[in-house]
Amino acid sequence: MKRTWMNTKERILEAALVLFNDRGERNVTTNHIASHLGISPGNLYYHFRNKSEIVFEIYQEYERLVDQTLQVPKDHELTIEDKAHYLEAIFEGMWVFRFLHRDLAYFLESDERLRDRYAEFSRRCLENVGAIYQGLRKADLIAITDEEITALAINSWLVATSWATYLRTAVYDSNLEDQITRDRLRKGIYQVFALERPYLKEHIKDEVERVQLSFLEQ
Repeated sequence: MKRTWMNTKERILEAALVLFNDRGERNVTTNHIASHLGISPGNLYYHFRNKSEIVFEIYQEYERLVDQTLQVPKDHELTIEDKAHYLEAIFEGMWVFRFLHRDLAYFLESDERLRDRYAEFSRRCLENVGAIYQGLRKADLIAITDEEITALAINSWLVATSWATYLRTAVYDSNLEDQITRDRLRKGIYQVFALERPYLKEHIKDEVERVQLSFLEQ
């Protein structure tokens, strides 16, 4: 979201994202955001009625990023490098907007508009992930049925969207101030590749293993 020039509304969103990521959304007030920017609370409220409006607009930016990422290219058949790019972009987006994934259940429970929007977003993502798997099948990289594509798309989505929760709970590290680091988050890419391994064509398995291990070793 970094830009050379931003208007006040964009500056508010930028500052809010930084503070939400660093401190957690529930520990940041609109006054904190205004103070961080050196503007009056009234100036902030001119652009956003409350903090929920700020969260919702930041969420929409995240949604646009994912929608732009999960597109099958029209100019070439999919490759394993393409698949790695998809996952890197998705997990990088999760890092940039990590406060959303850190407390996703809370946001969905407390904002009906966000809950409805996220449900539609998830449906769309599953369709796009399914289209990517169909593209990999067309490129003769995986052997998979339509039913298996549906199941694999759901499982991949579950692993990706639950990875932040896994880091904060099942593998909690008392030495870390924040359980969600970029390196720990990116290891989730390895897990998604692991789900796909049973469907790989024999001629591509070694290459995929090499790519997969590169994320585990980071």
